[in-house]
Amino acid sequence: MLRTLALCGSAALFALSGVASAQPPGITMEMINTVLPLEGAPLAVPGRYAVISEPAFQSAGHVVYRPADLSAFPNTDTLPVMVWGNGGCAINSARYGGFLSTIASHGFLVLATAAVEGEARRQATADDLRAAVDWAEAENRRAGSQLRGKIATDQVAVMGQSCGGFLSVSLGLDPRVDTIGVFNSGVQPANPDAPASAFPTADSLAQLHGPVLLINGHERDFMMSASHANFEMINHVPVFYGARHNAGHTATVDHPGGGEFANVASNWLRLHFKSDDEAGKMFVGANCALCTNPNWETDSKGLD
Repeated sequence: MLRTLALCGSAALFALSGVASAQPPGITMEMINTVLPLEGAPLAVPGRYAVISEPAFQSAGHVVYRPADLSAFPNTDTLPVMVWGNGGCAINSARYGGFLSTIASHGFLVLATAAVEGEARRQATADDLRAAVDWAEAENRRAGSQLRGKIATDQVAVMGQSCGGFLSVSLGLDPRVDTIGVFNSGVQPANPDAPASAFPTADSLAQLHGPVLLINGHERDFMMSASHANFEMINHVPVFYGARHNAGHTATVDHPGGGEFANVASNWLRLHFKSDDEAGKMFVGANCALCTNPNWETDSKGLD
């Protein structure tokens, strides 16, 4: 039985904002930091490409993870874009470096936010992630860029964890975004009595126009109910829901290479952008790998 999320929309948003000094009642930092035990957990499975990380050209607020050798693109492989939103809507993406590197190793250009020296500390917004999509489009045209003509700018995904999951929903309304991934998160119904917020509400779900991946850490993750409620609300685009038993809210973020959740993200992107049937077996069909895995509770709509 799914437990009821005992937070109003505005409180849930604040709980995930990364502000540790005044968590709303019922949500503690210990709950936020629950993780899947590393011992016995599946390992991250890297792809065939060695990966480098570098600052985004003339965009100090972004960092790039990409295959080091770009010779395969676009001749024998495509280089789709994945933009990432950090937990707590943090600007610094270093904690997710392993997770993002695993995804990039499967042949993706991954963009995330980066702290800018001298700038006041703040949270990332959907505009920061939107600027990353803009950067990929510009870099694909820029004379002298190693990435010129190599980026599949018609294949864009946005994914995020916790507060970053809200940003992925916001940016999912952008017509350039083909699919989104929402990890350990879920938007709340609109509350007319709550103060105005920069975060989306459940009304936004009806405006999404591409496949949606919803992943949480099951009962140890206080956002499980919100994640499942979002799944129930989405009926117009393909959607996959997965709750990983015992994973908690932070799940496998700190596992080497991002652990099992990095595999889920990578396979979702490979399925939708590289028509990879092997990757699709994780999600598609009654006997899909996650569907038959006793560690997971799953459901889906519209996935063939």
